[in-house]
Amino acid sequence: MQQVDFLVIGTGIAGLTYAYKMAHRFPEKKILVLTKAAADETNTKYAQGGVAVVNDPEHDSFEKHIEDTLIAGDGLCSKKIVEIVVTEGPDRIDEMIALGTNFDKEADGDYKRGKEGGHSEFRILHHKDVTGWEMERALLEAVATCPNIELIKHCFVIDLITQHHLGYLVTKATPDIECYGVYVLNLRTNEIETILSGSTYLASGGNGQVYRTTTNPGIATGDGVAMVYRAKGRIENMEFIQFHPTALFEAGLTGQAFLITEAVRGDGGILRNKDGEAFMERYDARKDLAPRDIVARAIDSEMKRTGTEHVWLDCRHFELEKFLEHFPNIYEKCKSIGIDITQHMIPVAPAAHYSCGGIKVDAWGQTSIRNLYAVGECSSTGLHGANRLASNSLLEAMVFAHRCFEQVSKKALSGELNEHHYKGAIPEWNAKGTMQPREMILITQSLKELRQVMSDYVGIVRNNIRLERASKRLDLLWEETEQLYRSSKVSPQLLELRNLITIGYLIVKGAIFRKESRGLNYNTDYPEKSALVQNVVL
Repeated sequence: MQQVDFLVIGTGIAGLTYAYKMAHRFPEKKILVLTKAAADETNTKYAQGGVAVVNDPEHDSFEKHIEDTLIAGDGLCSKKIVEIVVTEGPDRIDEMIALGTNFDKEADGDYKRGKEGGHSEFRILHHKDVTGWEMERALLEAVATCPNIELIKHCFVIDLITQHHLGYLVTKATPDIECYGVYVLNLRTNEIETILSGSTYLASGGNGQVYRTTTNPGIATGDGVAMVYRAKGRIENMEFIQFHPTALFEAGLTGQAFLITEAVRGDGGILRNKDGEAFMERYDARKDLAPRDIVARAIDSEMKRTGTEHVWLDCRHFELEKFLEHFPNIYEKCKSIGIDITQHMIPVAPAAHYSCGGIKVDAWGQTSIRNLYAVGECSSTGLHGANRLASNSLLEAMVFAHRCFEQVSKKALSGELNEHHYKGAIPEWNAKGTMQPREMILITQSLKELRQVMSDYVGIVRNNIRLERASKRLDLLWEETEQLYRSSKVSPQLLELRNLITIGYLIVKGAIFRKESRGLNYNTDYPEKSALVQNVVL
């Protein structure tokens, strides 16, 4: 059992930004950062397109960015939060640039700005087609200079520690649930450790691995959301799963698909069906630059209508030199599988990409559990509403990391943070009566079933029969997995399966409760929007 001053879970942009700022504000205090994989294996790393920000007042304005975000969110955004993120964003970008992030520039020294679906102006700052990787690099280098930050890799957080572990009955109705820290499986020693902290900060990322094909890396298994739900914290809007319209289609591929950034369409890429028709004009006046929910549904419709597994992204009219300058990794990836973008169109299909819902937080990142904060894709701030505007996610992570930093700093300086009076009473992890699972197929097969159910029944287009079937199958998977969990020694595979089943349950329940089609939740049994605009809180 160890005690730290500030505990951070996750090493993407949300986690590292917060850790770096806390380290400088409190040089005498210890900040512990945990990640279950390598330090740079995060959703941030795979963010290609860039970060949306208003820093060209001559051609753009806060009002335009706010309006674009509200339109994309289809009535469910919190206008107050949208205004906060958009107006505070430029300062956060300046901080990232000061830390050494290199955004692409024009010959005259001004920043190159891209345009993506749903944006009315060119405002996407980028570093070629690996913007997230570049921001992650700068942050990791900055964190490495802080002697009071300890970054431990290959540590899997199992559960949050609350009053429940002290023997109290904790329910959703329990007032003042408190987080004291976490139980962690150290993958190097295979031991389970207890870590206590005055504040716990979740930056655990997304949950795309609940689907058969996703742009997310293998670590995106919804661990933070699942832990908070088990701890009786509030979760909202999980039905709004954004499918990126253009993941590279490779026959037979499951798991992580290569992303073809929306910026390619922003630069003039055209979606075509199997007959070569540019079909987007039949679905939306904005054509290929409509918001992602509209483009993904249009592609899904074309694939079903023509009986194909993908559509095409036509870049043959691009100047090769400019394509290579902006999208070198996409060019190399396509080339590696025999696609010459000057001669061939790129096969693309939608893939699970981003969770717009998550752990419900306030304007300072505070969850419904005391001393527990959540930022980034695992959180639901009110920015994205029913559909995230392209390239708003990195901006949100930076803004809320800073707001959490301000809030926790204030509490630390005033002595408000929990002093852990229960330290001696918190039990060590109890693995009594458990054994190593004898057959890994019990885990791997359940994971396959989960992904098939979610992809076939809870994808881009849904209906009540599919959702009911998904619900029944998930109930059975949950029962089987909980039985295995109670009798087995924990492993990363079992923990991730358990978390993903919880994520699937939350997505399905949210979709069942939302009896309308809004944003990313399109239900053919309720094709219209409801007059009652509300969040689904679970």
